[in-house]
Parts: sequence; C-alpha cells; structure tokens
Amino acid sequence: MSKPIYTVYKTMTRHSLSSPALLCLCLAGAVLFNLFVSQPAFADALSDCMHKTLLASNDAVTVGEIRAQCLEQLKVGNQVAQQVSSPPTAVERRIKKERENILRPFTLTTHRANYILPFVYNSASYNSSHHGVKGNGDPYDFKDAEAQFQISLKTPLMVDLFNGRLDVYAAYTNHSFWQIYDSDDSEPFREAIHEPEIWVQFQPNWEFLGFKNTGNLIGFNHQSNGQSDLRSRSWNRIFATVLVERGNLALALRPWIPFYDEDDDGDNPDITDYMGHFDLMATYRMGDHTFSVRGQNNLESGFSRGGLELSWSFPLGSWPFLRGYVQYYTGYGESLIDYDQYTNRLGIGFSLSDWL
Repeated sequence: MSKPIYTVYKTMTRHSLSSPALLCLCLAGAVLFNLFVSQPAFADALSDCMHKTLLASNDAVTVGEIRAQCLEQLKVGNQVAQQVSSPPTAVERRIKKERENILRPFTLTTHRANYILPFVYNSASYNSSHHGVKGNGDPYDFKDAEAQFQISLKTPLMVDLFNGRLDVYAAYTNHSFWQIYDSDDSEPFREAIHEPEIWVQFQPNWEFLGFKNTGNLIGFNHQSNGQSDLRSRSWNRIFATVLVERGNLALALRPWIPFYDEDDDGDNPDITDYMGHFDLMATYRMGDHTFSVRGQNNLESGFSRGGLELSWSFPLGSWPFLRGYVQYYTGYGESLIDYDQYTNRLGIGFSLSDWL
C-alpha cells in the first residue's frame, strides 16, 4: 500500500541538489519575489493615484472612497491594457473560463485531459510477471488489446491570496487500464493509478522572447496503484511547473524531486531510471483541433529510457461535449505496475476535455 509522507532532507542529500531540485528551489524563490518584492510597483501606483485624487476632491470625500476609486481604476486600466496589447491566448481563455465558474458552489473543473479509449493495442505486449498468479494458481495472460480511461478533476482551496496573486488548489487523477477483452478472466482491471496532489500557483505574466509566463506552480504529488505486497507501487514527489505560452502554443516544464522512507527506498527504488526526473509538454490549438506532445526523461540515461506520448483531439460533427481522441505512447513508465517494461501502444476513443 502507499506509504506516508517522509522527510525531504534525506532525498535532498541523496540527489545532491540535482537540476530538478535546483529548478524547484528557483521557482520557490520566484514565488516569494512575486508575492513580496514586486508588490511595491502596485503600491506606488495606488499611492500616486490616491494623492492626485485627494488634491482634486472636496472635503466630503473620505479616504476609503478615494482608495476604492483608485483600486477600481487600476483594475480596469490593467484589463484594458492587456486587451489592447494583445488578444487573449489559448491558456488565458481557459483560465478566464475557469475563473468564471470555479467559485460557484459544488463546482469541479478539469485538471488534466479527460478521455475514454475503448480500444488500445500494445504491440510490445503486457508483462504478467508483476501480477503474481490467479486464485487457481495459473499465471495471468493479459491481452495486448484493452480499454483505458482517465478522469482528472481539481477544486480551489483558497483563491486570490496576496491581492489576487496566489491560489491554492487540490486535484485527483485516476488512470485505469481495463482488460475488457479478456472474457476468460472476467475482464479485470490490470492497473488503476490514483494520483492526488496539492499545489500553490501564481500568474506572474512575465514576458520574454515573445513568450508569456502565464503560470508557475509548486506542490506535492502522490501516485499509487492501491495494491499491497509485491504488486504495490507508490511514490511521492515535490514538483514545480513553469507554464509559458505564445498564441495557441503552450509549453509546460515540470521537474520533480522524489522522496522515500529513510529506512528503505519504497516499493520501486529505481523508478526514476524509467519515469525520469521531469516531463515537458507542448500543446498547440489549431482551429478546433488540439495536438499535444509530452515526454518524460531521466537525466542520467539520456533518451534510452523515459517515455513519449502524442495525442490529437478533434471535433465530431455537431456534438458539443464529445470529441474524437487518438493517443500514442512509446517508452517506459506508462503504468506504475509495469514502469520498467517497454510499451508501444495506440489508443482510439473520445476526449471529454482538452488541455486547451
């Protein structure tokens, strides 16, 4: 079964502040800078506005009324400036839609992609050795064809902290692998990955080389397949995400620092050899079509391990809530139970929500 949260110190010393650790620390510094150092610019603008308004107002106007008036002017002015400078990007449009609905009661929004793949075929075959034996003592004989689906939802815990600069979110993702074509064994679930996570995020809107840094995140992530003994797979990570975009193109870099029990290395001590130290995702929106590329890699092994996922979401006639979806994965780390087994599979089905 999954283990409790362990100390980070042992992991930091074990990894000797590797590149992912350094990036996480740098991003943490950027959060503090954005919250505390860059605030005086707004404070100076507010002070200047209040001073000018005070000189032009009569004695009946209160300081509170002047402050409220200036806050509204600065807010409207900032929105107009953003609209005039450039049209909203794909990520900004999604953020706007989320902000319009996220504070309504009983509202959950999408986190990662939500999809159903009724047919998935793996030409490299699935390994049954990690699954033990069936109740009658016979080994499992998994089919190369199966179904997969992913459900990913998030909800806000706290929003608009530090004058709207910081939000806190929690999310849950389930990725299930269903041997629906194995009627001999009652269509079992080969694997079900549970992934709760929590993070803080801010939107600095820094710009460089034509790209806008739309969002930065720092958080905690847990993955587990909910099994015990030899079938147990779980790990904990501290992660950081840097999201940049330009027009309809979005790039997300997510390094992580895994950490384990100080007495052992968990259920899968070599998991970073196959699932890597980071992933990089690129998503492009072209009309009603969305194309995504996600790669995860190990810094030590180069490109000999890790995995690559390609996906394409496209409209299906006039159906507003269901889209066609094609997903291809090659490499290691597609599932937790077989993280060290090579996979080469293609899935066809339906998308319930896009990245953009």
